[in-house]
Amino acid sequence: MKYRSLGRSGLSASEVGLGCEHLEGENEKVVDSVIKAALECGINIFDIFMSEPEVRKNIGKSLQGSRDKVLLQGHIGAIYENGQYKRSRDLDLGKQCFEDFMRYLRTDYVDIGMIHYVDTIEDWENVINSGIAEYALKLKEKGVIRSIGLSSHNPVAAMKAIETGLIDVLMFSINPAYDLLPED
Repeated sequence: MKYRSLGRSGLSASEVGLGCEHLEGENEKVVDSVIKAALECGINIFDIFMSEPEVRKNIGKSLQGSRDKVLLQGHIGAIYENGQYKRSRDLDLGKQCFEDFMRYLRTDYVDIGMIHYVDTIEDWENVINSGIAEYALKLKEKGVIRSIGLSSHNPVAAMKAIETGLIDVLMFSINPAYDLLPED
């Protein structure tokens, strides 16, 4: 496996990471086998945006004993409410869900605190005005998150966020069929 420096974070990430969304709904044995296979292949970065508690618990169990070898990317603003995933800019819900993330993953820090799914300039302004960005910055200052990230599918929104200097890592979808087509 080859590794690269990740944004302004100073972190060294495998060129191939594991997005764990497909593990939601899988049993503990399947989750464990996928996580172990990824580790054996040298994958060291795990993106975990799903907010469903059981998958987080299973991933946390599978990563026990490997925390110092992996980069965890957790999302601020990915909420699990009434049995459903949703994106939220409610600061209290964001805090609660991020704390749950850390508890289920059995960690006291997250390598990348990803501000979840910002696809419009108006949504970025919501992130600022709701206190989400300030919350992420405070977590970084305390060492609870090592780097602040942003996930987006929109280049205009992503650039607006990056220009603030707050973002260390950008996770940007590259899918011409979805992301890069001109808007009507």
